[in-house]
Formats: sequence, C-alpha cells, structure tokens
Amino acid sequence: MAVDKEELKAKVLAFATKKAASKSKMYIKDLYKADEAASPREVKNAANELVKEGKLEFFSSGSTVMYGVPGFGKTLEGAFEEK
Repeated sequence: MAVDKEELKAKVLAFATKKAASKSKMYIKDLYKADEAASPREVKNAANELVKEGKLEFFSSGSTVMYGVPGFGKTLEGAFEEK
C-alpha cells in the first residue's frame, strides 16, 4: 500500500529534526523508522526529495552516505578542515 508522498516527507523531516538534537547524522535505515507502513524505497525517495528541497542534506565520508538536518552537527565542508 503506497503512502502519501507529502505526508511521508513531513514524517521523515519531523523524525530527522527530532533525532538531530542527539544524533546529527543518520543512515537511511534510521529514517525507515519515521513511518513503519512505508517501504524502504518510499522513505529513501522521500529523503532524497527533501535533500533536493534543501530541508535535509547528504553527508558522505567516502564509504557511506548519511542524511542530516542543515544547521545540526558538522557540515561536509567543515568536517575535513584542518585545525
């Protein structure tokens, strides 16, 4: 059963924002918990659309891609700066 895309995006964004207070970067499998009724593909598509809209951001260390809420934790540019 397909879920409403806009409703799913709202749930994913709310879940990510809530988790960002304690965990700024999340794996896609963490975002699956935002809506148990949605398939993993639907959640991934919703998360990717949120990235395109600028409401979520990608963070990649090279081996894996994580999602984050802009303004929480380190940015991709700031993560690898020399101190």
